[in-house]
Amino acid sequence: MTRATGAAMRRIQAGNALSAFGLGFTVPYLYVYVAQVRHLGASTAGAVLAVFALAALVVLPFTGRVIDRRGPLPVLVTGAVLASVGAFAMGLSWSVMTAVLSAALLGAGTAVMQPALATMIVWCSTPSTRTRAFATQFFLANLGLGVGGLIGGQIVDESRPGTFTLLFCVEAAMFLVLAGIAATVRLPRPAGVTLAVRDATGGGWRTMLGHRAMVRLCVLGFVLFFACYGQFESGLAAYGTEAAGIDPSTLGIALAANTAVIVVAQFGVLRLVERRRRSRVIAAVGLIWTFAWIIAGFAGLGHGSRTMATAAFVSTYALFGLGEAMLSPTVAPLVADLAPESMVGQYNSAFALVKQLALAVGPAVGGPMGATLHGPYIVTFVLFSLGISVLALRLGRRLTPVQDQPSLVSASRLVARHRPEAHEPGTHEPAPAPAPAR
Repeated sequence: MTRATGAAMRRIQAGNALSAFGLGFTVPYLYVYVAQVRHLGASTAGAVLAVFALAALVVLPFTGRVIDRRGPLPVLVTGAVLASVGAFAMGLSWSVMTAVLSAALLGAGTAVMQPALATMIVWCSTPSTRTRAFATQFFLANLGLGVGGLIGGQIVDESRPGTFTLLFCVEAAMFLVLAGIAATVRLPRPAGVTLAVRDATGGGWRTMLGHRAMVRLCVLGFVLFFACYGQFESGLAAYGTEAAGIDPSTLGIALAANTAVIVVAQFGVLRLVERRRRSRVIAAVGLIWTFAWIIAGFAGLGHGSRTMATAAFVSTYALFGLGEAMLSPTVAPLVADLAPESMVGQYNSAFALVKQLALAVGPAVGGPMGATLHGPYIVTFVLFSLGISVLALRLGRRLTPVQDQPSLVSASRLVARHRPEAHEPGTHEPAPAPAPAR
């Protein structure tokens, strides 16, 4: 990594952390704000959350091609400005229509920012530094979300709508800060991309669907997000309060434990996984999450004390955090390594689309099951977690050795660097073969 790319990477990571800090102010309180503070009702709050997800599903199929044609920087700036307008408008919303339109802007803006940021990180990194770069992004994003949520929780007051308006104004300001920082980045264009971008119109979804390794990674990604993030604030929360009988305030403690594990363990975990096969790391995450769901089953179905149930439930979220810390330096860099140079944006957007689909389907399936079908809910997600391990190992068969274990590149370079050369003392150059007779 050169000095220029290092400076660009630092600015990208700083902007990413600050935007996550702004999101943390509002994400935990959006439902309460719409339903109770603005007195628009639970159905409107549900519609706002649905529109937020739907807007992402609408814009992501087109985002990747724009990134590959125009570059990720203008897409990121545009998305940040849209998200800022949506956040500011949400803070002033008094009617169903304004809340829904604000959610559409906010959802679309934040959605296009994800693949744009990922592509910028790819452009500013090499295969050997990419793992650590994505781990740093995930660490800073979770740190920003956690700190923002903690500060926001000290500000909000349901009896004072102005406190919520302040939170959304802070979020809007952080998106503008991200846009401003991004506008100052001098983004290097990787070698070979300039000419390849002109031919990007011939690729697209047809190329990705013909790429078996990418298709398998997308299927694996859907199961990962469905079985984890898609359950955090819906099925697992409903299961905890209904089956385990934990206090609703414990959900905040569980989410804090999840974030704390990620922040504390991220770089320790990175040292363990960056020299191991990615497919096996993902398979190990499936086993960890299987154990997490078994512990959740004990919390709700074990008939122990309330204290034990609470401890088990918080431990479930903590184990999910450990798995997330293992995935952050694994999955996103793998998407980038599978992508052709001219289609990095489209591959990142496709994977972001898969994530949004899982986040939309996850609560719809898990919410009702977690609230009423307690035993089947746990069994279902134990099986999904085991499926993660199976899918990961099958994906590994479709990857090249370097795609599965990027550290092999640096290892081969190290061997080449220390290989004895003919001019070094103590080495002998083999005798030339005799010339053929004429």
